[in-house]
Amino acid sequence: MTDTQATQHPGPYEELEFTTHLEESIRFAVRYGEDRRPPGRPGVLAREVTLSAGWPVLQFRLPPSAQADPQAYDMLEREVAAAVAIERRYGSEKFGEVFTRVVGFDLGCAEPFVLYRLPVGAPLAECAGRLGGDEQQRVVAQLVLAVRLLSELELVHRAIAPDTVRWDGTHVRLGEPYAALRDGEARAVFGTAPWASPEQRAGRGTADTRDDLWSVGRIGYFLLSGQPDRGDGPPEDLGDYRRLAALEHSGLFAPEAASRPSPAELLRLLHVPDPLATAVGAADPLSRGRAEFDAQLARKREASAAAGATAPDVAGAGTQEAPVREGPRNPYDLVPPKPSLRARIRAGLGVAEGTDRNPPPPAPAPAPVPAPPPVTPPSRARMCPHCLLPVEYDESLLVTIDAKGNRIPLDLGAEHRPAHVREILRKAYHLCPHAGPGDEAHELPVPYLTNGDPLSIAFVGSSSVGKTHLLAAILGEVELGGLEPYGLKCLPLNPDAHRTYLRERVQSLQQGRQLGRTVQQTFARFADGLLVSVRGATPRPVVFFDLAGEDLAQDGEVTRFLTGVDAFVFVLDPLRALRMPSLDPVREQDGLPRRDLGDEAFTTVLNRMERLGSGLVGAPAAIAVNKSDLVRFEPAVDRWLGRAMPPRVDREALRAESRDAYAFLAHHASRAWLKPFDDCARCTLHFVAATGGQARGDRFPHGARSRRVLAPLLSIFAMCGLLPEADPSEGRG
Repeated sequence: MTDTQATQHPGPYEELEFTTHLEESIRFAVRYGEDRRPPGRPGVLAREVTLSAGWPVLQFRLPPSAQADPQAYDMLEREVAAAVAIERRYGSEKFGEVFTRVVGFDLGCAEPFVLYRLPVGAPLAECAGRLGGDEQQRVVAQLVLAVRLLSELELVHRAIAPDTVRWDGTHVRLGEPYAALRDGEARAVFGTAPWASPEQRAGRGTADTRDDLWSVGRIGYFLLSGQPDRGDGPPEDLGDYRRLAALEHSGLFAPEAASRPSPAELLRLLHVPDPLATAVGAADPLSRGRAEFDAQLARKREASAAAGATAPDVAGAGTQEAPVREGPRNPYDLVPPKPSLRARIRAGLGVAEGTDRNPPPPAPAPAPVPAPPPVTPPSRARMCPHCLLPVEYDESLLVTIDAKGNRIPLDLGAEHRPAHVREILRKAYHLCPHAGPGDEAHELPVPYLTNGDPLSIAFVGSSSVGKTHLLAAILGEVELGGLEPYGLKCLPLNPDAHRTYLRERVQSLQQGRQLGRTVQQTFARFADGLLVSVRGATPRPVVFFDLAGEDLAQDGEVTRFLTGVDAFVFVLDPLRALRMPSLDPVREQDGLPRRDLGDEAFTTVLNRMERLGSGLVGAPAAIAVNKSDLVRFEPAVDRWLGRAMPPRVDREALRAESRDAYAFLAHHASRAWLKPFDDCARCTLHFVAATGGQARGDRFPHGARSRRVLAPLLSIFAMCGLLPEADPSEGRG
């Protein structure tokens, strides 16, 4: 049924399949009731659904008309994530009755929906003036308890009001968590006075569990006084109600969340037992994995410290033995690693490693040329990321590339207008002089040679793990300004090539089309490139390599460039890695068998990389657990994938997410899948989703909805000194 076919009477039985909170798929014969539009949920339709066993439930669904708004699906997905988290944590507890309980959901069908048990009791709005003093106190106490339980899950309900909370004479029941946010996320404008706090109504600051306590205080006043207050601060006649004295003195009515008590503190003031304070929680299945993560981190620190005590300084031109750190004491100190292969190559050339912090020696004065000079050549060589040989800027090797791919020599001799020269060079290429007979000719964008120290990033993984979709999602977020909050400005390395990549990859993905598989190559070329600058500093070229999985799994000539790559993103596919029965239907559908031996591309690439004296790979790395939407309701995954990206890169948050991801993989996959973390001196782990759903045919039915795809890139940038937060001196001994 669609939103244009509202049912006037219960219809005939139809079949409905959905997933439970434990991600078990079940099917019922159902009969649908009449559609209605629930208040406070624009675009959503609600109806009663009778399951074949005679069990009535309530369905909220997104009709096609609401799906034109991408935020509508995001809100439903957040609601389901919150409802599932509540059910998993408190469904078997008696005090879980303070919540509306989820029955099941389907986010991938034509009209995504969620099912709840039918609400019981009457809305508090209908109870005002009819509740005795003891009942009023129990309502307030149970509401505070509900907020306390939500705070344990780091959830803020945001929709606690007299018309959404019910009372059955014994229990309160909060309404469905359709407006829920994660504690610490940016507040979105929601709610009305007096029930929503001033900060929430204005969308100011970050969501706080004490936002919900504001709502509880207003409900308490409403039940006692029989009328709502204005919602700006403490009610003017608050002192007239002795039953509210404890709430008043606690600071509950303060206009700012920071001045209100925590839910646990308020329970103590109300003399209400806190069930979480004495409850013996279930054993954490990931505790062993978290301990392993800590041990592995300590092992890598010790190995790097021991090797760094006697390592020669190969970052510069000298040969003197000196104490040099191979890596930071803490891999999450965000300190650029050294020495790297690039440093070794430059050491052989007599060129110092570094950017503006370590300025290169001045180049010899160029031969006289007619003034004004068309361009100032760079003062040092750049290593070609393809053949790993140094390239000096040479105006005679400049070319442009036409629509057919022909290289046309570029002569700047007749052009003396500096602005025009700069514009021409912005789109020009420089031939690599090292392509000999039998080698494939290749070229570099001129800005690659005329800006700061380049950074090359390779995406590693077998075929169909989602490398191409992940890179397209990342560059789509970059194009939308996703890096600007972190103090980074991005320009295309070559405007024409970048425009082509956006059109063929990024726009196709954003329009909901599945991207074709990356074809095998005879020569490794980067997929796209950016010029990334930090607060006005000299831009650094950043190039991204996306090779076919078949190429990466072979130890052949096409992958020889890997020994010069600066950083790696290892893309892990849950379908191949995780021993989770819930993934078996998707594995069967996609024809992707599970592998206990890990990703062969990971192994091939890591075995090829140069090792430091510690035996570890020096290049920074990130493991991106792609397609995390397939396991989005697992608590460790939901904790991160359900959150928006933070406004700044935080070392402790990096470590916490890495620890959770490591423990999750250690529990559900074989050890082989953690090889990049074990082998790399510094490696972070991240839950990401490039598309946010499974393709049907060649399309994603609800569009591609990326989640946290910038996290691995920001981690790489931090470890390579490309973020303002990454203090280059931090953590050094």
